[in-house]
Amino acid sequence: MSDRLAAHRPPTLRNLSTRTRRVTIGAAAVIPALLIGAHTSTGSAAPQDSGLVACAYPLATQDVPAAEYPKLRAEFAGSRFADLRTAGTAYVDLAVALLTARGTDGYQTVWFYQRLSAACAKHER
Repeated sequence: MSDRLAAHRPPTLRNLSTRTRRVTIGAAAVIPALLIGAHTSTGSAAPQDSGLVACAYPLATQDVPAAEYPKLRAEFAGSRFADLRTAGTAYVDLAVALLTARGTDGYQTVWFYQRLSAACAKHER
């Protein structure tokens, strides 16, 4: 009975040729590393939201030229987050309107910027 079971048993590593043993050990070492690498790389390869990309612009300063406003507005408009989309497009629209505005105290800008900053901070986590 034991001879019949022994015939179906896989060969041990000692009975394998040197080449087969090296390939088996190499595969056993490489496959888990590949699986771990594939698992960790899938999280970082996800596309970032365009509204979050637009949040990286220095909006509080005057470093953004007026020519960039349409591009910036399009990035906010393409956001998947409704609050970020609304706050971003409203802030850029206000910035465009203030290019020719006279006699304003700037408080409206502060309020729009606070709303946009809160939306950016909420989704950057």
